[in-house]
Amino acid sequence: MKNVYLDNAATTQIRKGVIERMQKALTDYYGNPSSTYSCGRTSKTAIESARKTIAKALKAHPSEIIFTSGGTEADNMILKSAVRDLGVKTIITSRIEHHAVLHTAQDLAKDYNIALKFVDLDENGTPQLPHLEQLLQEDDTKKLVSLMHVNNEIGNLLPIGEVAEMCKANATLFHSDTVQSIGHYELDVTKVPIDFMAASAHKFHGPKGVGFAFVRKNSGLKPLISGGGQERGLRAGTESVHNIVGLEEAFQLAYKHLDKERAYIEGLKKYFMARLTEVVPDVVFNGLSGSLDESTYTLVNVGLPISDDKTRMLLFNLDMKGIACSKGSACQSGSDAGSHVLNQLQKGEGSKRTSLRFSFSTYNTTEELDYTITVLRQLIGA
Repeated sequence: MKNVYLDNAATTQIRKGVIERMQKALTDYYGNPSSTYSCGRTSKTAIESARKTIAKALKAHPSEIIFTSGGTEADNMILKSAVRDLGVKTIITSRIEHHAVLHTAQDLAKDYNIALKFVDLDENGTPQLPHLEQLLQEDDTKKLVSLMHVNNEIGNLLPIGEVAEMCKANATLFHSDTVQSIGHYELDVTKVPIDFMAASAHKFHGPKGVGFAFVRKNSGLKPLISGGGQERGLRAGTESVHNIVGLEEAFQLAYKHLDKERAYIEGLKKYFMARLTEVVPDVVFNGLSGSLDESTYTLVNVGLPISDDKTRMLLFNLDMKGIACSKGSACQSGSDAGSHVLNQLQKGEGSKRTSLRFSFSTYNTTEELDYTITVLRQLIGA
């Protein structure tokens, strides 16, 4: 049986070079980074090297990079601390954010009695910027906008620079979950006046359990996790040195090969859409995922015209054929509620379709895509 992995938006295969650097770190960097003796300083040096590597690529200051356990922790830290420490009374977001943002914002609205407002979306899930500006100017409360750069289910690209400038002009803090874009798109925080970002290593061929937050200098944020003074006093706890080293290596390799791998992966997406449309002429592409300009090049979300009885077994049958994909975010794969993103978008005929997300990486091939489409054709009876 073939093994075809097409769920790279959920997590990615770790690069061989990343594994090798992590193995060396596990062997050589065993000292506590907070210790003053030599093996501790060696570990500390490795961490600071990673911090500088990331900061340089983002055009940030090293002190603005805070290592976390991943994107979810970074999102939680930023949103919760902004309300607690920065006087934020209104959070403006969308109903198709990752649950790390959406659920956190809902909890803050309940626990801190803050206003939670949602920007209007068009039929494709694109935030309506005139409405966002209206929300920014409704009152004089301290506000924070949280809109993701790349939607993890439908791939829509936010005009992040335009939103950042709009927030700056209205004296509003701007946070973006960039988990799906860091490692896939270049970002320059000297050109985009963003206050906070979140990233996760396992989305760009690094290890799980490590990521970082970008926190603009002099933000006033205080730690969500208290204890020691690690991570510039913003995140207590002994750092996971080998994971941070793995994050650095994955980050470096992602940007070293960015142009070449982007062209290759974009070709895979284009090929997959063309072949699938040939085989299933009435397939639809959810959101803007069928676009090569307005959606990320790494994924496509397809709506298939199949009956309810086939729908229930589709993912299982694909898995039995060795094909891994998803119906939405991996974080909600155990839920029967379906995708909260697609529930916001699908109306009429679209709501009767079965939707699957296929997400690609440099390790995929056109042969794998041909096999996947052949299996899909058999399963849906096209």
